[in-house]
Amino acid sequence: MDDKTKSLVAHIPIFGWIYAIIQNQTDKGELTSFYLRQNLGFLILWLAFYIIGMLISWKLYMILSLIILVLWILSLMGAMSGEKKLTPFLGEMFQQWFKTLS
Repeated sequence: MDDKTKSLVAHIPIFGWIYAIIQNQTDKGELTSFYLRQNLGFLILWLAFYIIGMLISWKLYMILSLIILVLWILSLMGAMSGEKKLTPFLGEMFQQWFKTLS
């Protein structure tokens, strides 16, 4: 599996991300590592928003989830083009926080 394909698979929540990380262990790809870090950030952020939604308001959760969806689509478009495009507002933080993930 080439680097671009693995980076696209990394965008499939949970199972695709796990599969991409396993595939990336045998044949490291810079693009895949970049998008694995981005999508780990999205997964953690979504989980945090889910918990907030359960505690505070489902309406708030829906709005925050919509924002994550838009950012995820932008990330997916970057992966489709084969370029490393940082997610607006959060991409640099995701890359710093998860830099050990490659």
